[in-house]
Amino acid sequence: MATRQELSDFLAATERRAYKQAIFAVHDEQAALDIVQDSMMKLTANYAGRPAEELPLLFQRILQNTIRDFYRRQKIRTLWTTLFSAFTPKDQDKNQEEFDILETLQVKQDSNDPEAQIEKTQLIALIEESLQILPPRQREAFILRYWEEMSLAETAIIMKCSEGSVKTHCSRAAHSLATILKAKGVEL
Repeated sequence: MATRQELSDFLAATERRAYKQAIFAVHDEQAALDIVQDSMMKLTANYAGRPAEELPLLFQRILQNTIRDFYRRQKIRTLWTTLFSAFTPKDQDKNQEEFDILETLQVKQDSNDPEAQIEKTQLIALIEESLQILPPRQREAFILRYWEEMSLAETAIIMKCSEGSVKTHCSRAAHSLATILKAKGVEL
């Protein structure tokens, strides 16, 4: 059983990565924060008594399910918005907030060479832009496998699919990212 301190340490260590996953999935800063908070609350309320080594998989599953729930709710809202849009005036302004993914990026300061730091920042920004172009399942598989460093089995459990499907999603994501980055002048 995980102690309160182990649970607290796990949540603190997972917070930033979970936020990035949510932001990549929903493209909305406030919604991503809500998703992470809801996921952490669900883990704490329902699984606090589980062993500490089970927490990462449980949390990833909860996070991915919460993201899917967000999309389901958005689909319903979109349906109702579309149905009632006929009643809104045609000249009404639609004010949409833009999210800047670069604000969420934290670059490690590996060297004191400013040129290397700029190149690294630019490369990470290109990768993050490219990730947003990927289909949701490919993006999810890629992030879980390569950024979260989850095993094939763990990723399959979280995504509720077979290990073969995870391999396919990861392969397609890697090929798509390579193509996108090559088109932008990045040699891999």
